[in-house]
Amino acid sequence: MLALRLGRGTHPLVLLRRLLVVAASAGIGFLLLCTLGWAMGHPAGSLPRLLWCLIPIAATVQLTVAVARTDPGTRPRTGLSAVGLGPARLTALAAASAAVSCALGSAMALLVFLVLRGDLTGMPFAGEASDLLAANQPLPLAAVLTLLAVVPVLATAATALALRPRARTHPADDEPAPAAAPAPAGLPWGVALTAAGLAIETYASRSGGSALPLPGRFDGSPAGVLAGWALTAVGLALAGPGITHLCGWLLQTLRPGAIRLLAGRTLMAEARRIGPSLGVLCAVVSGAFAAASLYGTGDERPFGALTGLGAALVIGCTAATLLTATLEAKQARASTTESLQRQGAPVGLLRTAAAVRATTVLAVFAPLTWAVAALAAVPLAA
Repeated sequence: MLALRLGRGTHPLVLLRRLLVVAASAGIGFLLLCTLGWAMGHPAGSLPRLLWCLIPIAATVQLTVAVARTDPGTRPRTGLSAVGLGPARLTALAAASAAVSCALGSAMALLVFLVLRGDLTGMPFAGEASDLLAANQPLPLAAVLTLLAVVPVLATAATALALRPRARTHPADDEPAPAAAPAPAGLPWGVALTAAGLAIETYASRSGGSALPLPGRFDGSPAGVLAGWALTAVGLALAGPGITHLCGWLLQTLRPGAIRLLAGRTLMAEARRIGPSLGVLCAVVSGAFAAASLYGTGDERPFGALTGLGAALVIGCTAATLLTATLEAKQARASTTESLQRQGAPVGLLRTAAAVRATTVLAVFAPLTWAVAALAAVPLAA
């Protein structure tokens, strides 16, 4: 009840971020229900198709956690502990807000699914997908409720784990100017996992093996290709903070001026916040490029409707997560920005430094994304 009361009167941008979580949860809920409907008519090979939904589920949970971290209603403030809203209570409040948003999305997914299946008549588009969703068979209630509960349960647990009370580890956030932060330790592991993932993709594509049933021309993809891509994505997520920190270090080389020094120090300080999201987005975009180059050139349509929905969910959630993480970093350095402005730093300097940061990150991650996509597509095309 407290989470619902705090939701009233919040800023429109905060509500927009929560609506994004609702939309993402509705999309993955509808995808899971459509997979269930297809499995009811085609029992053989239904489990591997359901396992492919784990990728958009992970992207949705990641977005939910990122939105919860930037929610001003769950941020510790002076005086809240005196009224019983300490760090533990705020964490529970954030988890409850995530559960409500995801549950609302799951309810919307169920409504749309029942309408398209033809179980709810007298509404627009009623029964439009009755053949695809096995409308001639009764829905297994236990399976429906289980699938719809996956995202709310996982998102609630992940939010509670990410926002749990812990000792402060980054005291540099409140210093009057950005200080040099230590380099993240995950870069070597990330590079190793990325290389291992690409090697597994190469081996799996050449050796064949069991194929995972997918829409369109993906039916012949060996299972090892998915495992290799997943390992590559994990590697890029681990390497993202280190690469972002390296971008900040490069900006400060060769006699930097005030703009480059400020931009570089800020990137180094924010590497742990925005780096993982940059790495995941790099993995997703590289996978999309590789798939488009392999399967998008013929006359035959390679992607089905559910495949397109899953891809849109993954790309949209990862992009929104990056934007949300960037907003979190901006909120974290708000005191530093105010201190610089009080000391006479012009607004144009701060904006130029932000543009330099964005340009540097794009100049580093864009070629990396293209390289990973090319390396992933070469063995599959052989």
